[in-house]
Amino acid sequence: MRRARGLPVRTLVISPNWIGDAVMAQPLLQLLKAAHPDRPIDVLAPPAVSPVWRQMAEVAEVLETPFRHGALQLKERWRYARLLRQRGYADAYILPNTLKYALIPWLAGIPRRVGYKGESRYGLVNVMHHDDTPPRPMVPFYAALADAPGAALRGKLPKPRMVASDEQVAAACAKVGLDLARPLVVFAPGAEFGGAKRWPPAHFGQLAQHILARDPQAQVALLGSPKDGPSCDEVIAAAGAPAGLASLAGKTSLSDAVALIARSAAVVSNDSGLLHVASALNRPVIAIYGPTDPDHAPPFSDLAASISLRLECSPCRQRECPLGHQNCMHGISAGQVWQTLEPMLSR
Repeated sequence: MRRARGLPVRTLVISPNWIGDAVMAQPLLQLLKAAHPDRPIDVLAPPAVSPVWRQMAEVAEVLETPFRHGALQLKERWRYARLLRQRGYADAYILPNTLKYALIPWLAGIPRRVGYKGESRYGLVNVMHHDDTPPRPMVPFYAALADAPGAALRGKLPKPRMVASDEQVAAACAKVGLDLARPLVVFAPGAEFGGAKRWPPAHFGQLAQHILARDPQAQVALLGSPKDGPSCDEVIAAAGAPAGLASLAGKTSLSDAVALIARSAAVVSNDSGLLHVASALNRPVIAIYGPTDPDHAPPFSDLAASISLRLECSPCRQRECPLGHQNCMHGISAGQVWQTLEPMLSR
C-alpha cells in the first residue's frame, strides 16, 4: 500500500461492540505504543462505545463507524475503506471476530491485518491468532495480539487504564447536581447481557441504607441507560427514597458516567461495562457475579473485590436463569457486600 504523502504511518484498532470489552482491550494499546512510541493509534468504534476510547491516552483519534448494527452493507464498507486508505495505516488490529469487520482493513489495502480466526477469516486476516478452548480471560486474550501468533505473553501485563480530567469531572457533577465536596458512591445496577446478571434492586437499596447510615453526607448515584430506569426506581423505593440517593439512569452520557465514576469513593456493580470503566479508572470497586465467570473478566483496580457464590450451576452464561431461581445473585446479601465495602470507604 502506498502511504499518503506527508502522513505518518499509523495503526488502526477496530473496537469490540461492547463497552466492557473495549476497556479490557486497552492494555493491547499500551503494548502497541511501547513497541512503536511514535506511531499514532486510531480506533474505529461504534458511536455507543467511542467515548471510552477517548479517555485513553494512547489513542490519537477515534473514528466512528457509520454502519448499522448487524448489517453487512458491503457498498458502504467499501466506501469507508477508501477513506481509510488515504490515512496511511501500516497495520490493523481487528478485535471483533466477525467477517464484516475484517472486510474493512482488507478493502482499505492495509498490508498487515491482525486478529483471531473468528468467522473463518482466512485471507482477510493475514496475521492470524487462534481462539483458545477454554477461552482465556479477556485482557490477555486481546493483549496476545501484540505479539506473534502462539507466542507466550512476556512479562506482567499492564492493567486497563483510562483518565478523566478535573474539568470533565466538575462539569459532569454540575450537570446532574452532585456536590463535589461530599463523598460519592456509584451503583451500576444494570447489565446489558440480561436479567440473570442483575443483583436484585432490593439488595442495592439495602446497601444504600448502610452507606447513608454510616455517613449521612454521602451521595449514592445510580448510573445506567434509560432501560435501567425502572430497576433504579426499584432501588430507591427499597431504600425508602432517602435524600442522598439519586437515579441518573438515562440522564448522563457515557462520558459523563466516566467522569462521575472517576470522582467516586467506590463503585458497586454487576458484571457490566461500567464495572470495567471503574476498574480502568482505578476506583475501589466491588463486582458482583452470578451467571458469569469472575475469573474471565475481573476488575483490575488496586482495591477491588469480586463477589460470587460459585454455585454448582454457575457460571451458566445465560441471559435468564434456566432454573428460574437466580440463586447465584439473590443469595448474595446486602450485608455481605457491605462487609466488603465499608473497609474500602474507610480507606
